[in-house]
Formats: sequence, structure tokens, C-alpha cells
Amino acid sequence: MRADPTRPALLAPGAEAPVVTAPDPDVRAILEADEFVDRLAAVEHERWAHWQQYLHDQCQRTDDGSLVIPAELAKRWSAQIETPYAQLSEAERESDRDQVRRYLPLIIEALKQHKP
Repeated sequence: MRADPTRPALLAPGAEAPVVTAPDPDVRAILEADEFVDRLAAVEHERWAHWQQYLHDQCQRTDDGSLVIPAELAKRWSAQIETPYAQLSEAERESDRDQVRRYLPLIIEALKQHKP
């Protein structure tokens, strides 16, 4: 089963959702504020642009400007797409963790604004 590309998958197929209690309304307001979401979106764009640059650097550019992904990379990335996070190699999971760490400073800073 392929994931819906228009909707980000938060859990691997068949994985159970963690039990989460409702957040404090103040924390929720901080995390859902337009300014905070925009700051996270800027980090996401930076992450995406970095990946796209890497991807483009791995490809062969044709005369019409199209990019051709080398077969071995297409095969590897297809396998990673189909593999649930828990079944990735430790190096692949660490790579994903590195990407998540880009967001943590903003989240920590936002949570420090909440004084219970």
C-alpha cells in the first residue's frame, strides 16, 4: 500500500498511535501560532532545499533540463520509501533523527514561553 503523497504519514502502516493527552491550551496556542508555524515552515523549506540540492547533484541532467536519477539510487530510495522507520538501518534512522533535530531548537524555545 502506497502512502497518500498529499498527506504526510505520521505513523508507519500498521503502527499504533502513541497515547497523547490533550496539551495545555497555552502550549497549544504557542505551538499553533502563525508565527511559530512559519518559523517551522522555514526550517522545513531549508531541509527540503538541502535534500533537493543533494538529489539534483546525484542526477544526470539531460539536454532539455530534466534530471535522471541513477538506477541504483532510485532502487535504494524506493526501498527506503517502502520501509517502515523501525525497520530502517541504524544509519538511516540516525539520518532521520538528524533531520528532526533541525526543528528542536524552535520547539524548545517555544515551550520555554509557557510558564505553568
